[in-house]
Amino acid sequence: MSPLEPTLLRLQRYDERLCLALNGASRYLTILHLFRVVSRLGNGIGWYALMLALLLEDAPGALLPVLHMIVVGVACTATYSVLKRGTGRRRPYEVVPAVSAGAAPLDAFSFPSGHTLHAVAFTLVAASYYPALAAPLAAFALLVAASRVVLGLHYPSDVLAGAALGAVIAGTSFWI
Repeated sequence: MSPLEPTLLRLQRYDERLCLALNGASRYLTILHLFRVVSRLGNGIGWYALMLALLLEDAPGALLPVLHMIVVGVACTATYSVLKRGTGRRRPYEVVPAVSAGAAPLDAFSFPSGHTLHAVAFTLVAASYYPALAAPLAAFALLVAASRVVLGLHYPSDVLAGAALGAVIAGTSFWI
């Protein structure tokens, strides 16, 4: 056993307990339905609608922000796809018997949360061009992140990793 292994096991147990506690909220139908809708919007529908709305509202001015979001979205998808296949982390509802799946997953693996990764990246990019959108998009991104755990599809660490990766990808996109 490596010296790091006991610490990693403790973190995994904490991750599972927090996931179980948050997933418990899905027993309430109102919460379950709310987070299913948020998760569905976070699948891409909400972001595509935002891009379309920006183009309709500010056609010439929105072209660069929307193209920026598309490029960032492609980078996010490539990143999380490679990481998910590489780590092969099973979803909480598959590992922790008391965690229930509140929605069908889009892919097989848990780490990192692609929904959260995209939500953070798109929020940062869109808000940099349209500062008035920062607060509502940040609130939506937080709801998307929470939905992943409440619905039993991700561990909190998956969501944190997705948020960090989304921030890094968005931040890096401004340098390029």
